[in-house]
Amino acid sequence: MRVLARREVLGSAAGVAGLAVFGLAKAAELPPTPAQTPGPFYPPVLPADAGADLVHATGVARGVLTQVSGRILDHTGRPLAGAGVEIWQCDANGRYHNVDDGRREPPLDASFRGYGRVVTDEAGGYRFLTIRPVPYPGRTPHIHFAMSAPGAARFVTQMYVAGEKLNERDGLYRSLRDPAPVTVPLQPVAQRREYALEGNFDIVLGA
Repeated sequence: MRVLARREVLGSAAGVAGLAVFGLAKAAELPPTPAQTPGPFYPPVLPADAGADLVHATGVARGVLTQVSGRILDHTGRPLAGAGVEIWQCDANGRYHNVDDGRREPPLDASFRGYGRVVTDEAGGYRFLTIRPVPYPGRTPHIHFAMSAPGAARFVTQMYVAGEKLNERDGLYRSLRDPAPVTVPLQPVAQRREYALEGNFDIVLGA
């Protein structure tokens, strides 16, 4: 049997250590947020006044005012600064704005913008003031999200409300292998605020 030289032993040990470190690095990667369809109601023309506030177009929108915030991260957990984040959802009447859905009733809530757009800060953070999403025929309450990060493909997903009974009857929600990353608890605010609920939705973009 051949006796290994000292440098071969050291080299083998270093290789094993390197593999272990590599394995730990791989294990530390965050699972990506599952992608979902943008649906048929993405605005064909983006509103010029789009921003973080969806509820003060004229007066105050109907519905439960809700702050949704979070961070956009890459698969290693690194925050992505300067990423574009868009949201769109139906108003308290179940109507999408900025699209022609062929409906006239119920009426649109003129105080709700229906679409928002921000750019993440240095910590990858974003924040929107909107309403708690409501159901409409065939869908559980949800908010559409789209991200455009430098060097990454455009990514679209949907945020759902934890504890919503209609989730288990929604085909898109049930199609998710693991819905936990897109299912967000909306909690009552601890102190008096303009909004009544708040939720945190971190989004991890894949490699």
